[in-house]
Amino acid sequence: MAEAFLLGIAAAATLLLGAVIALVASPSARAKAIVMALGAGVLVGSVSFELVGEALAEIPLWQVAASLFLGSAVFLIGARWLETAGGGRRKHPEGHDEESQDKAIVLGSVLDGVPESVVLGLSLLQGSVSAPLLTGIALSNLPEGMASTAGLRRSGWSVARIVAMWSAVVVVSGTACALGYLLLETEGGAVAQAFAAGALLTMVTDTMLPDSYSVERTLTGGFVVAGFALSVALGAL
Repeated sequence: MAEAFLLGIAAAATLLLGAVIALVASPSARAKAIVMALGAGVLVGSVSFELVGEALAEIPLWQVAASLFLGSAVFLIGARWLETAGGGRRKHPEGHDEESQDKAIVLGSVLDGVPESVVLGLSLLQGSVSAPLLTGIALSNLPEGMASTAGLRRSGWSVARIVAMWSAVVVVSGTACALGYLLLETEGGAVAQAFAAGALLTMVTDTMLPDSYSVERTLTGGFVVAGFALSVALGAL
């Protein structure tokens, strides 16, 4: 369990890294969009080949489908609530606008990080850490840390407060990873795996892809496919 906690912290640490990059430099919106598209492709590959594939080997198809839809529904409910509260642009490469609310941005980062960390913890009991999943999470967190930090600085947040906030999110992600590890030890592990996969896939298609496409446009699909290919290659190692 301690290993899972540390793994979750390591995967989420790129949020803090992205924040540091945003504080000391000014990454372009296009660079953030490209990294986000690559991360989306890697995560789609991980969900397809590892999470759903492994769940199908343990439980019937109808249970996998039901768990996927339930995970998606729970994430969408949370995401829509955060959108109305002003957290809809938390991942946008150009940062959030004046209508965005700082608290909603922070809660949105937690909402995005929980399913990622849970599935990472679930993968740990399979015998080894999932390289594609770890890579996808790291790539998805990096531009989010950069974009959200830039917006928070414009809102008047101090450097110390921003670092403390992201550190807290990283700890929450580590806890979620440990929880995922514990869930797989129960009979409902495969159900939890499919549930988290549904939430993760919804996060990718609901926030990462639209936000990336809004900046990168026509090349977004190519970067997503490159990320997907990277996921396949890492899984074959």
